[in-house]
Amino acid sequence: MPSQIVLDCSKALADRKMTVAFAESATSGRLAAEFSLCPDSGQVLKGGLVCYDANLKIDILGVSKAIIDEFTPESAEVTKELASKLQTFIPANVHVGITGLTTPGGSESPEKPVGTIFIHALINGESVAVRETFQGEPEGIVLQSIDRIAKLILNEVINNSTITETESIHD
Repeated sequence: MPSQIVLDCSKALADRKMTVAFAESATSGRLAAEFSLCPDSGQVLKGGLVCYDANLKIDILGVSKAIIDEFTPESAEVTKELASKLQTFIPANVHVGITGLTTPGGSESPEKPVGTIFIHALINGESVAVRETFQGEPEGIVLQSIDRIAKLILNEVINNSTITETESIHD
């Protein structure tokens, strides 16, 4: 069952007739899966792309290899590109990109330890970036990241007066 914050986020989006799409690296589809378990999922969740491997970020979403080479696949810059490029593939009111380090073996460093997560949300044209460092095992880091994304969306949707309602597009 999704956490309460994910349930609340999904309901807030549904109440405002807003939809969401995800470009997931660190969460590997778990983010979309958690939202799919919400009662409002059919009204809210448009879908997602899992691009765990850097080559998929380049080949599928069209993220510049130069940006990945300069900043690493797990970076604020790449995450912003994921959210931005996702708009081309999935129409929604909210587009979220997430990258990060849930296990060793990526681009971790003393400044960017395992547990560092990058989130970028585009909400009706507004851009919001978050960097967090979570503790725990990989699954715990993923679940904390999902809750942080839900909190971010919820805060922006409820508190941002520039967001307007639009009709969901159902295929």
